[in-house]
Amino acid sequence: MAMENEGDNEQLLSRASTLPSNLLTNNYKRRRKPLNKTKSTPATAGLCRQGSFSREIGHAAAETYLITRLSFKLLSYLGLGYRWITRLLGLALYAMLLMPGFLQVAYYYFFSPLVRRSVVYGDQPRNRLDLYLPENINSPKPVVAFVTGGAWIIGYKAWGSLLGKQLSEHDIIVACIDYRNFPQGTIGDMVEDVSQGISFVCSTIADYGGDPNRIYLMGQSAGAHISSCALMKQAIKESRGESVSWSASQIKAYFGLSGGYNLPNLVDHFNNRGLYRSIFLSIMEGEESLRNFSPEMMVQDQSSKAAIRLLPHVILFHGTSDSSIPSDSSKTFVDTLCGVGAQAELILYDGKTHTDLFLQDPLRGGKDDLFDHIVAYIHANDKDALAKDAMAPPRRRLVPEILLKLARRISPF
Repeated sequence: MAMENEGDNEQLLSRASTLPSNLLTNNYKRRRKPLNKTKSTPATAGLCRQGSFSREIGHAAAETYLITRLSFKLLSYLGLGYRWITRLLGLALYAMLLMPGFLQVAYYYFFSPLVRRSVVYGDQPRNRLDLYLPENINSPKPVVAFVTGGAWIIGYKAWGSLLGKQLSEHDIIVACIDYRNFPQGTIGDMVEDVSQGISFVCSTIADYGGDPNRIYLMGQSAGAHISSCALMKQAIKESRGESVSWSASQIKAYFGLSGGYNLPNLVDHFNNRGLYRSIFLSIMEGEESLRNFSPEMMVQDQSSKAAIRLLPHVILFHGTSDSSIPSDSSKTFVDTLCGVGAQAELILYDGKTHTDLFLQDPLRGGKDDLFDHIVAYIHANDKDALAKDAMAPPRRRLVPEILLKLARRISPF
């Protein structure tokens, strides 16, 4: 019981810390009469910093405890399968090779004043998101709500920090939405969390300088699957006249990166890759639920026909050498969407793997075709933004080429 009360207090503190400054100021003015101007003393400033640091430490400790407990629970599901053990070791080596870049991004994530970490959007422990803000918000900025991947098991909002950093440098606000992973939650919980996070972005992003009329939804890998489920289910609810907290028509476009959209077609593939059938079906709430969480199959359902017109423009990106989720997954989904009258397109990158597009290429610096395409699409109707993009300096390399090539060879994805 004590732990629950501490969690509630911590969430309340997090909510207060993420309120826009003008709202806090207005509330203060209504409650207190004007006082004589006073200057903050070093002692009071130190107390404020100490309180903020204490909250950060408390949240980190709670997260560490939760992750440790869930890790042991996950091990009971996984057993001693050699495939997932070898992939776990490969993941550790992969992360070590890319560590020079990860450390630079981590420094930005923890110390940049432009990053608002762990903004609370709901009541669950993982109902938090990170906001990446442009340096100058002199007018409402476009927004990307991003859902990261992680095989439905190791997803975390901070995985999107590299994308958030780069997009915010091009005057685009990024909201990286966290969600419950398995075994803390199953796919239904994940979709519910992401939908609630999108709702929060739609209703409050103007308080952070975002344009509520220019919101884009993006997901990567498992995050592409979860976010597309959330979008499709929201469109279905809306088309049936059910009560909704956000509208699918509020999303200007959907970007899906290296995602899987037809689960029955991927069960055996994932099993051979180390995500064993029994675990995958546990994540997806049983074999009978695979259809209910397959966006490609959802759009083919005649009862969902009215929802198609509510969907935004769908753009899917995939590498042809992706062994984690074959590029045919995106191709068949686009073909299905176009077949039912939705606006969709597929952009394939020859020879790119599952991690090339999201990690290796951005860490390499210089020209990045995927990133440039997304920025150009978002800024398509903004001449000033396009001109600023054209004058932007080349992106800086974060990892030596030799380490990138080695990481690509041993990547478990």
